[in-house]
Amino acid sequence: MDKRVYLLTAIAFVVGMVELIIGGILDLVSEDLGVSVGQAGLLITVFALVFGISGPTLLYLSGQADRRRVALVALVVFIAGNAVAVFAGSYAMLLLARIIAAASGALLTVLSLTLAAHITEPAHQGRAIGLVVMGISGSIVLGLPIGVSMGHALGWRSPFILVILLAALLTAGVGRFFGTISTAPPAPLSVQVAALRDKRIVFAHLTTFLFIAGHFTLYGYLTPFVVQTMAFGGTAITAVYFAYGAAAVSGGGLAGTFTDKYGPRRTLLTATAFLVLCLLAIPNATGSPVTFWAVLVIWGILSWAITPPIQTHLVRLAPETSSIQQSLNNSVLHLGIALGTFAGSMVVDRSSVEHNALVGAVLVILALGAAFVTLQKEREAVP
Repeated sequence: MDKRVYLLTAIAFVVGMVELIIGGILDLVSEDLGVSVGQAGLLITVFALVFGISGPTLLYLSGQADRRRVALVALVVFIAGNAVAVFAGSYAMLLLARIIAAASGALLTVLSLTLAAHITEPAHQGRAIGLVVMGISGSIVLGLPIGVSMGHALGWRSPFILVILLAALLTAGVGRFFGTISTAPPAPLSVQVAALRDKRIVFAHLTTFLFIAGHFTLYGYLTPFVVQTMAFGGTAITAVYFAYGAAAVSGGGLAGTFTDKYGPRRTLLTATAFLVLCLLAIPNATGSPVTFWAVLVIWGILSWAITPPIQTHLVRLAPETSSIQQSLNNSVLHLGIALGTFAGSMVVDRSSVEHNALVGAVLVILALGAAFVTLQKEREAVP
């Protein structure tokens, strides 16, 4: 397998860390910049919204430009965005930093996924794409808790300094090892729009959108939730993210195995239904530490279990536009993060963070309804 795939995996890791790091230090940002926790949470919303729109748009606008040059420019802009975050003296300035980092980070992520397949032999393409996805998952397991611990020990700006250093190393690596990479022209917008004429494809994307939105309504505010309900401090909060992250990565693997063995229909419906139950249970589990940690791990396993079955389902529904659907589903996922964190911010500011789980459960119930629609003819479509 092409060694450059590991460089792409590292890029995906760093970008993934930046997207979610604010969620672990909401209390610190809120206190330092003089805004509410809900307003601080909107920094995740804005990042995810810009990320979801920018990825496919910027990739399309880049046309057939040399991918090495595109990656270098995106990395430089990404570094600049995080530098603005380090020196942000106001909420507006930090918001601007998030927008810059999101747009460049989205392009870097989409580039990493597409190039991993492009530069790898057909026999190893699945493994190459899997490694890049692992980089994103790895940022959940390692990047977020590292950032949380750094934020509480050295101040909320310190994780962004670490990101700048890592991105600078990646820029040097891309400049030295990437070489010239050209690609085929992107699919015309008319083709991409035509692929959405099938109602089942639309509802498949809607399932991802609502599932992730429901999950992030609570997960985006997990730090204030455990602080308020369980009086956790910095060390315990870091442990929460480590436990959750490890469970999330294993959940993705388990969902892939179950999808292969039992099919996407059974896997998707089961994961979605159990996520509803989990979100309803977690507010009632805070009175018992043992119960809380057990529910937390189950929640982590379920939270990213949607990706393997929904991606498999989309490939079966539209094999001729599968690459377009996978890219679109990735964008929809980030738009779901935007909706979930926005809904969570409204609940936090107007009610209590303890109610975020209930609102999230309602969104996941809607996702379950969308899943039934998209799966209604799967047996006929796949003999």
